Amino acid sequence: MMKNLLYYLLYGFAYLISLLPFKVLYGLSDCIWFLMYRVVKYRRKVVWKNLKASFPEKDDIELSCIEYEFYQWLCDYIVETIKLLSISDKELLKHIEFQNVEELEECYDRGQNCAAILGHYCNWEWLSATGLAFRRYPNAVMGLIYHPLYNDAFDKLFIAVRSAHGGSCIPKKDVLRHLITCKQEQKPYLFGYISDQAPRWMNIHLWIKFLNQDTAVFTGGERIMRKANDAVFYVDMFRPRRGYYTCTFRKITDDINSLPENEVTKQFFQLLEKAIYRAPVYYLWTHNRWKRTKEEFDRVYNLVNGRTIPKDPNVTGS
Repeated sequence: MMKNLLYYLLYGFAYLISLLPFKVLYGLSDCIWFLMYRVVKYRRKVVWKNLKASFPEKDDIELSCIEYEFYQWLCDYIVETIKLLSISDKELLKHIEFQNVEELEECYDRGQNCAAILGHYCNWEWLSATGLAFRRYPNAVMGLIYHPLYNDAFDKLFIAVRSAHGGSCIPKKDVLRHLITCKQEQKPYLFGYISDQAPRWMNIHLWIKFLNQDTAVFTGGERIMRKANDAVFYVDMFRPRRGYYTCTFRKITDDINSLPENEVTKQFFQLLEKAIYRAPVYYLWTHNRWKRTKEEFDRVYNLVNGRTIPKDPNVTGS
């Protein structure tokens, strides 16, 4: 009962804020920025550490400018996400342009489903509206794969936000079941995999060089794509100005099983890195992406045929 009450209070408060016009919302964002950046100094040590390691060629003045603008964008991201609760489909499409959607529909024409691979770059929450851009397949399933939050009220709120414009929220543990259901019911789908999180020790199966650092990466998304034989698209987002985004679907492959293992994951990180170099302020630098080092991994674990095995059998990864 109390959980439901908290959810309704959160939803009501967020919905009222979402009714504000963008001009007022961005004024609110500026206030949040002052509190987050100047007063609370939210994760500024993590952000600075990440920026220093990712851009060793930049001096402190350049990095300070990126940090400053990053927090401005992060606060914009917060109010833009809340705005999804009440903005109309028509109005939203004035603020985000989806490009190359026809190539996705061509995959559906020949009976092949699609996977979108993306990172925490620009406003990934607005991608829940991708289905609005489809002309010939308006009922295609837009699967938004997510990790449920520990707080039930906030989890329900984010589901409401992500479902407001046609997205279907799917917990990570249920992905395969939903894929099978879509195939059985012959529903075309586009499942989105945010693939730049930091895996737990026992889920590390691949290390790559990303932003000048040895980086542990998830490969589970690619494994699912291979099982489903989906066409794979990289989601390339750009923010030409405040309140506006372009989203271009760039095909990586429509024959994933012809590529070497982990090739899609490697290409994804190359494309994401290119986008970050183009405009670094729009990446989620507050995430402690490199908290697990390759040196520590090599000391404790072995990678054998793609499996992570502790050198000491009493070690359990987390």
